[in-house]
Amino acid sequence: MTSRPSLRPVERLVLRLVEEGVGDVEIARRFRRSPEMIRRITAMARLPRTTGARVVPDDGLRPLERRLLRWRHYGATYTEIGSRFRRSPVFVARVEALAHYKLEERPAGSGSAAPNPFPIGSRLGN
Repeated sequence: MTSRPSLRPVERLVLRLVEEGVGDVEIARRFRRSPEMIRRITAMARLPRTTGARVVPDDGLRPLERRLLRWRHYGATYTEIGSRFRRSPVFVARVEALAHYKLEERPAGSGSAAPNPFPIGSRLGN
């Protein structure tokens, strides 16, 4: 059997069992699924897949920090952002301050060459 690292574990197992000659009904019983489901898994696992480029930001920020900076950039207040996350405005201000600190403390060689789209100001009002 060839290596299939792009497949999910269940897909790899089902394909291995199919290649070993195990019937759909037996595989379905082992996985507690219907034979139709096993046939669908087999068919879809054999379809060609694209290896889409996964874009992972290289800024060192958590998704929460990135989102918060973007909303602050567009004028959202700490109270508005805090209500979205069910957190206090003080918490939001702390997270923003930490995000700015992380952006300022990055080594010069890391990250992309593109400029940061969010201004690094310490605007703690609003």
